Order: sequence, then structure tokens, then C-alpha cells
Amino acid sequence: MNAAPCKPIRYTQRLSQIGLISCAMLFSPLLIASPASDSIKLPAPLFAADFIQTDDARSRLGQLLFFDPILSGNKNIACSSCHHPEFASADGVALSLGDGGQGLGPKRIPVTGKNRPEQRIGRNAPALFNLGAKQFRSMFHDGRLEVDTQRASGMRTPLEDDMLQGFDSILSAQSMFPVLSPDEMAGHYNENEVSRAVRMGLITGPDGAWQKISERVQAIPEYVEQFKAAVPSIKQASDIKFTDISNVIAEFISSEWQAIDSPFDRYLLGDTHALSDIEQQGLQLFYGKANCVSCHQGALQTDHDFHAIAMPQFGPGKVARFESEPQDVGRMRVTGTPEDKYKFRTPSLRNVALTAPYGHNGAFATLDGVVRHHLNPAASLAGFELSAVKLAPLPEQDAKDLNQARLDRLAPELLAASELAVIELTNSEISALVAFLHALTDSRSGAGKLGKPQVVPSGLAVE
Repeated sequence: MNAAPCKPIRYTQRLSQIGLISCAMLFSPLLIASPASDSIKLPAPLFAADFIQTDDARSRLGQLLFFDPILSGNKNIACSSCHHPEFASADGVALSLGDGGQGLGPKRIPVTGKNRPEQRIGRNAPALFNLGAKQFRSMFHDGRLEVDTQRASGMRTPLEDDMLQGFDSILSAQSMFPVLSPDEMAGHYNENEVSRAVRMGLITGPDGAWQKISERVQAIPEYVEQFKAAVPSIKQASDIKFTDISNVIAEFISSEWQAIDSPFDRYLLGDTHALSDIEQQGLQLFYGKANCVSCHQGALQTDHDFHAIAMPQFGPGKVARFESEPQDVGRMRVTGTPEDKYKFRTPSLRNVALTAPYGHNGAFATLDGVVRHHLNPAASLAGFELSAVKLAPLPEQDAKDLNQARLDRLAPELLAASELAVIELTNSEISALVAFLHALTDSRSGAGKLGKPQVVPSGLAVE
């Protein structure tokens, strides 16, 4: 952005109140870091072979399970409730309502009565595009699920050595952890047999939550027949294991939301006319002056690493039930390493224009807003308005989730941890950069290939 005069008094007061640098310093050229490159090296294009192998019958079975509330503790929410084709495999809000909500996306509201949500989900529901790519070796915003060939399961997970074996991929293991979360799909305490098992710490084994979910699927004849047809090792209902359920859901996700036919993809394949002039200008900025490529590398625009970028803190965070202070320290909760505080996984930017809001907690509603935050996080934090955050409605939690004093108190710490240098771009350059981000859109993949089934074998309602 151009050097600019300070904003009105309210803005400068905010800078002073939360201990940030002065307005003059904020826009000083001495603080500008503008990495430049004489030549731009573009990534290799993506092909179907770069993804886990899928089978049509297994993917169609995974589709039914993905949309079926039978996998949730109270049988009232499905994977699709927060990852819906109507919202490009996400849900269009910063922080969602899981169990105890009804409706989809921005129209999802809490039910009344005993099953009302206790809190909003602490992190943004990420889009699912290209998660079947073989290069993904960690999942979730904090990477708490990672490939680890030294473990019997092949993965490092919050369950440690109690993790089941039999997941075909890390995507398979990822797709089933939400069923264990009380706020997402399991339900709370004594609401159902799954939530009770989770509460008692019973996840694997004959009395575990995963087995109880498997038994629900085993009891539905149509699912049994489809599993027998799609998975040769399954001969009878009792052969259906939790990992079988998870594996076919992963195949559905991988095949359903594969986005490799954007204008950028066609440009990488040699079509020099695939990008408009302004998109090509944005590409030059992305890989040059704006230095987006320092983290958003490769064909998926992610280095699969974790970085602190001073995202505003709000919402219930990611804390244990005994912790009273809302916070989200990100990667540090996984590693225990102070240097990892406030670090989150670099997201892939494929179809990013379809999946607002942005950030691990959905802080920014527009691409322009999140780009400007990356260019100057101090200015972004100083002017950040919590009232603009698009949260799922849960009025009784608003005072706690949208706490301006908490954000102001944390802002200096967030900035101290940030790895971002201030970069000066003009408004026209920012517009070009955003135009390039739009060129990462594979428009045919937004709604998925199979879409939403009209009915599911359990007979439960499909949202």
C-alpha cells in the first residue's frame, strides 16, 4: 500500500492503547521489506496421479456416509453440515455451530432445549479442496495429525499409541476425528452412548466410541451390502470397522473436491493466454515483490509448515475443558515448544476465492482484508473490528467470544511472535494480487462432482 496519512484519532488511540508502534513508524519506509527476484520459478502442474487412488464404488459409499448424521452422537449432524457443497466444502462463517445446531452455513442457528450448543467451535471449518494430494503429511490447523513412519499406525495423533491401524491415508484418519469432539459431532456428556464413551476416554476397543459408531453402520442392511460390494475383505456386517468407514469417506473427499483445472493450472501447462494481464501482474507480485511464495509454495501454494502471522484472537479458542481463559496458541499445544506459539499451518490457496472467511478462526471476510493483514499485521490489528466477524449465532457467548479487551491485551504478543515483514504495495498492486488469487479457482470443482444425495441409508434427514 502507499505511504498514507494516519487515520483519525480513534485509530491512533488504539495503537497507543495496545502498545503498538507509532503511526509514523507504522508507515516508515525503513520498516518496509520488499523481497525481489530477477526470475520467477513456477511450480510444476498438478495431475490426477498426484492424489491418492480412488474407486467409484468406494467414493459413492463415502458420499453417503459423509452426508449421513448416523455418524454423530445425537444423529443430528453430518460431516457435510460444516463442509457442504453449497459453501464450497466449508460453511461460510468464521466459527461454526456443531452439535446442537440446525440449518446450514450462515443460516445455521442453535436449537433450544437441552441439546443447545455449549459454545462455538473454536476454529474455522476449512475447505476440503485437494486434501487427497499425496504431498499432505499433516492435517488440522495445528497439525496435530501427522505422518510418522516410526509409529505402528504410521501417524502421530492425539491418541498416541492407542491410534487404530488400518487407515489408508492421513486424510482417512483426519476425516474421523470430528466424531470424537463434543462440540462438533459427538455431543456432550450423557446425551448418547458415543459421547459417554468419549467422556470416559474410551475411543478404541470394543466399548470405544469408534466401535459404537461402526455398530450403527453395521445395523443398516444397505450399508452392509454396499461395503461388501466395494471392499472385498468385508463379507458380513461385523467386518465393517471404523477404519473402513473412514477410508471410503477419504476417497470421497479426495475425488469430490479435486481442484486442478484453474486458469493458473492451464497457465502452468503452457497456455500463456489463460491468465489476464492483471492476473499475470498478480502472479509476478505473488512470486516476487509481495513474497507470498515464502510460505505459499508449490502447486498447492503451501509449504506444509507452521507460521505465526498475528491473526486476531477471538472466540472460545482451543483449550481443555478445565481451562477458563479462551486462547489458541496453535502449534504450541501440539509440540509444547514456546517457539511454536501462535503458529498455524499454511493453508493451500486453491479455490481460496470460494472459501471465505480466512484465517484459522475466519477473522477476515475478504481476500483484500487478509492480504492487507499479511502486508502489515500491525496496522491490521490496530484497525480490526470484532463486530465485523461473521460468527454463527450464539448470543449467550458473545461477550466472551468477542472480547475487545482480550484482543487488545494480546496484540503486542501476537505481533512479537509474527514472522511477517511489512511490505508496501499500492492499492492497484493489491488488486492485482487478489485477481491472481481468483485465478486459482477451478470453478467446476466448487460444488463437487457427486454433490448431495437426496437420501441416505439411515433414513435420517440430509441437510
